[in-house]
Amino acid sequence: MSEINENLLMSSSINLLYDGMVVQDDIFDFGGDRLLVRNGTLINDIQIERIKRLNSGNESIYVTGRTHKAMLSKRPDIEIKSRSEVEEATGYTVFKDEALKRLEEIAAKQTVDMDSLQIFSDDLANHLESTPPEVIIFLLNAMAPVDEYLQRHSVNVGLLNGLIGRWMGMSKNEADKLILIGLLHDCGKILIPTKILNAPRRLTTVEFEVIKKHSAFTFDLMSEFPEPVRNAAGDHHERLNGAGYTHHLNDEKISLEARITAVSDSYDAMVSQRSYKGPQSPFSVLAQLSDIGRIGFDQDVVETLIKNMPQELLNKPVMMSDGTIGIITKYHPDDIGYPMVSMGGKIIKTNSDLYIVSMFNDD
Repeated sequence: MSEINENLLMSSSINLLYDGMVVQDDIFDFGGDRLLVRNGTLINDIQIERIKRLNSGNESIYVTGRTHKAMLSKRPDIEIKSRSEVEEATGYTVFKDEALKRLEEIAAKQTVDMDSLQIFSDDLANHLESTPPEVIIFLLNAMAPVDEYLQRHSVNVGLLNGLIGRWMGMSKNEADKLILIGLLHDCGKILIPTKILNAPRRLTTVEFEVIKKHSAFTFDLMSEFPEPVRNAAGDHHERLNGAGYTHHLNDEKISLEARITAVSDSYDAMVSQRSYKGPQSPFSVLAQLSDIGRIGFDQDVVETLIKNMPQELLNKPVMMSDGTIGIITKYHPDDIGYPMVSMGGKIIKTNSDLYIVSMFNDD
């Protein structure tokens, strides 16, 4: 078990603050430099809402280990959400089903109707604008049915592209274009034989060469779209070191939109359960992307994910490798793969022997 140093500042969840709490030490914002609450302050629910506003909607705050322990001691029961209920309530189910319909139309017509897809993409962009990032990230990381992978993956990469665009300070038009690219990046897979696409095992070398053709198919199917959009969607498997496909592009030859889509595509593929593999936790995936990013992925994009996504996962339930449920309490950007987790009233540092398998949802 890892002991918490009571005097050092640490990242904690703003949702652990509670009505009637006497703050033992100063509390700082998500950046650790702006004072939110002075020590000795008795806070109530109204003040907690004010603190959240002052923290610019971020879930992460900086407190001393002593204050963190006090917050944990009064932690309310964690609500374990139902993925299907959240999907229905937020409209995700509608977008997922619509994505399947659009993919079937593309397969039938052998082309992407630009006007129709633009309307669908604009609807998804408006959905992203009106939905809190915490909810979007829950949906991206929730365990979902394996047999709905392609339509979910299309929506998820669109949403994650849009989030990354917003986190990187892009304009609404730029972020909306990223959503469109994410929605369509894998549409070429509808031309791949189903027995290869849904194989419940690792692909053979020959089969993998067939799968790799989907990027070029995506480019061809998007003939009605402007060249930069087609290229960004078709280049999502290119890597900065030239080791990707289809054209073995490198460095500045790969557009920023393609670089972002490459990270979003890989993130969703890695975190998802598939017919041939189990799910991974967001923290494990971020750690792997950071390692790969040094040679293949745009490190600025990966660092944007590491800076923004984990704070939305604080105080969320996770499935542990020993079969128990834990609660994310703290993480460190330099060791993102192994966050701190509350288990049975104790705080532990996860490791290679006791680790997070996946986020936990009640479905």
